[in-house]
Amino acid sequence: MSKQDTIAHDKLRVLIADDVQATRRNTRLMLAEHPMVDVVAIARNGEEAVKLARKHMPDIAIMDINMPKMDGLSAYQAMTDFHPNMACIIISAEKGDETLREAMTIGAREYLLKPFTVEEIIMAVNRVGKTVFEFRKRVAQDDQVRKEREKYLKQLAHEYAKSRRVDNEALGIFEQLATNPKCELHWLMNLALANLIRRKWGKLKDLVARLEQQTSKPVQPDQKL
Repeated sequence: MSKQDTIAHDKLRVLIADDVQATRRNTRLMLAEHPMVDVVAIARNGEEAVKLARKHMPDIAIMDINMPKMDGLSAYQAMTDFHPNMACIIISAEKGDETLREAMTIGAREYLLKPFTVEEIIMAVNRVGKTVFEFRKRVAQDDQVRKEREKYLKQLAHEYAKSRRVDNEALGIFEQLATNPKCELHWLMNLALANLIRRKWGKLKDLVARLEQQTSKPVQPDQKL
């Protein structure tokens, strides 16, 4: 199995939030029947759910609507501020169309009426889980493309650095590598050297500040790089 397939088939990380203990317990027991689900957090109210979501970053939040301190819909909206790709299944005793529309409007994928059955919650998780796995696969593919592109850029950069090229093409390659916040120090130094030789003082000033930050010591523009 490839790395991408492994990522796509990892378990679904689930958070359960409900102010009723029996519902929390029963929902967890129901999900124990699902081989691809890992319940990573259980919250007693919306505020606690937000804190636990920030800590565990679940794939799916199963949220009751009416909870103390913060209702389920508000809690889910707060979660999407820092975890926009998390899916949501709303569970509620409310049968009104207005509540359903509100839940769907904020991005909830499923809406289950209490009391729900094992089959209903598992089917809902399966439908939402399919989207989660598809997203994971896209992320893995994009990451693979990014890594292959960066590998190619580094090969070119190594050749240009070895031949001491500072023309536009070489400068462009070094600049592309520098867009990575975790860019290796020697590529930044090569870019700084190219800008120094070409007297691009504005870009050189920014690079010097970045180098100082990474090395935690002053770097002079005329220092040998």
